[in-house]
Amino acid sequence: MSTNATATEGSTATAASRTANGSGGFMSGPVGRNLGLVIALAILCVVGVATAGDRFADVDNVLTILRLAAVIGVVSVGMTFVIIGGGIDLSVGAIAALSSVWATTLATQAMAEDFHWIVMVFTALAVGAGCGLVNGVVIAYGKLVAFIATLAMLAAARGLAEIIANRRTQIIQDRDFLEFFSGDVLGIPTLVIIFALVAVAGWVLLNRTTFGRRTFAVGGNAEAARLAGIRVQRHTVKLYVLSGITCGIAAVMIMARTTTGSSTHGTLWELDAIAAVVIGGTLLIGGRGTIVGTVLGVLIFTTLGNVFTLNNLSSSAQAVARGVIIVLAVLLQMRLAGGEGRGRKPRSLPGGPGGVTGGGSTVPGAPAGTRQGGATAAPTT
Repeated sequence: MSTNATATEGSTATAASRTANGSGGFMSGPVGRNLGLVIALAILCVVGVATAGDRFADVDNVLTILRLAAVIGVVSVGMTFVIIGGGIDLSVGAIAALSSVWATTLATQAMAEDFHWIVMVFTALAVGAGCGLVNGVVIAYGKLVAFIATLAMLAAARGLAEIIANRRTQIIQDRDFLEFFSGDVLGIPTLVIIFALVAVAGWVLLNRTTFGRRTFAVGGNAEAARLAGIRVQRHTVKLYVLSGITCGIAAVMIMARTTTGSSTHGTLWELDAIAAVVIGGTLLIGGRGTIVGTVLGVLIFTTLGNVFTLNNLSSSAQAVARGVIIVLAVLLQMRLAGGEGRGRKPRSLPGGPGGVTGGGSTVPGAPAGTRQGGATAAPTT
């Protein structure tokens, strides 16, 4: 492979980004999509004030919304990376449950008592990362479809959590752990601060690092990314490990909120996370998405639930509303994106050794004659 391969990764990601954000006009760009989400959130807030009055606008209620959004928001940040990279993770809730159970076993809590409660945090993160590693290896090297692999992990992790906990709820005894994560800084809950830090770190990682550019490139066209010198399989594993780590962080947060570790934690988190990511403008086919959009999507869903609760509407009605919003969001994505998804799918055309085609952008760093769309790549040395 050429020594110029690393330098050309940015060009590959840029090409995918131009394809994703180019011809759809202002509203199909990231700024336009995020502006639409801000307007939707503002409308929800107006509805909340109009229907619930001071109860909705109360500072305590706002902090409640943020606390509820924080946990699923952390999971959604990890999910954003996986989906942009062209994958899916249905096991996030089960991984969080397993992490919470493993971090609250008698043995782990005894170690935390002898040393420091940070042992519980490291345990949760390690379990999450380990599960993510298994997902990534099975998908990238085992060639198993992400949907099936993560569905299997969902069942296995939830079952293992039940075995470890013996189907019982494990109570956290370390008061310092609970006081730290249940406290606040300048009136802002610690859980909200953790969510903000994870979101900022995710934004920087996605938009200001080579890892982020590679993620867009792999999700936009995996074959073009491979020809550009990106180790697609290794990068895929890293994406699922990252998702597992965010599940571990979320497990610590839910442990602090409920003071327990339980195999029932994280039920349906995978659906909530995917819904928030989709509402935030991330394409399910990969190659496009933003952390800002995901954060706004989480806030929209959480605020919607809060408005329903304050107006004594049933959870069934809330579920129907969420379903309608998801369908409308996907339809809007399809309308704004037009044929971009179909245009970015790799396809092979005859034309000699380098006849690899996909999407509409040049494949930099590939052998002479390699094409992605209509532009021939220059030969490398």
